[in-house]
Amino acid sequence: MITLTSDFGLKDPYVAQMKGVFLSINPKATLVDLTHSVEKYNIRHGAFMLASAAPFFPKGTVHLAVVDPGVGTERRAIVIQTKQAFFVGPDNGVLMLSAQNQGIKHIYQITNPKFILSQVSNTFHGRDIFAPVAAYLDNGVTPSAFGPELTDAVEPKFVIVKKKANYFVGEILHIDGFGNIVSNITTHEASFAKTVKVKLSNQKHQLLFCKTYGQAKLNQAIALFGSHGFLEIALNQGNAAENFSVKVGDAIEIEFKV
Repeated sequence: MITLTSDFGLKDPYVAQMKGVFLSINPKATLVDLTHSVEKYNIRHGAFMLASAAPFFPKGTVHLAVVDPGVGTERRAIVIQTKQAFFVGPDNGVLMLSAQNQGIKHIYQITNPKFILSQVSNTFHGRDIFAPVAAYLDNGVTPSAFGPELTDAVEPKFVIVKKKANYFVGEILHIDGFGNIVSNITTHEASFAKTVKVKLSNQKHQLLFCKTYGQAKLNQAIALFGSHGFLEIALNQGNAAENFSVKVGDAIEIEFKV
């Protein structure tokens, strides 16, 4: 199975061209579109979308993500092998959130011309490099066949969560359509927490820690783990992002209180 995530949209032939490459190499491939509506050039948004969906696919799935504003430059093309799946795409951080959550085993740079198209465009590596590599992976080619192993893949700030004493420091990864503030924190040290101390925009707040939105009063601010597995701050039937005056990329500090 191969999944596709991109910022291409569906007005142009780009997604179809990639699918044509997949099926030319592996006619029996099962292709799943995760989304092609990632915000243009927004690597963080693409990483969040991929990380939210990837855990629900079978072991051995190949996930291809193309949000690639650096296409044609010296940025590398990579394959990441995790305990659960494979990730193919540019070395710009779009794959790292998902890969780290699944436990990275190896990262390889794609350099072997045997597994890419004979003519490589400077502007469409999704079709000419990533699509054939994903198809060959799905056909059973060993990841190490694509090129040398790397130990210095790009790790963007949005994948880093630091633990300091008894609290976590991360950042706002996403604000969804309801105004829920989704952090990059996935820890399960909150198992017995009843409240959460949150620092947003240099303001500290003590919030009820809930399992679902409906446990809160109308317009009450709460903390909970969303269906995507990330800790979020929400306002029951309200807009938490507006209430706390925050945006994507802002810092967030979390302390769980029993």
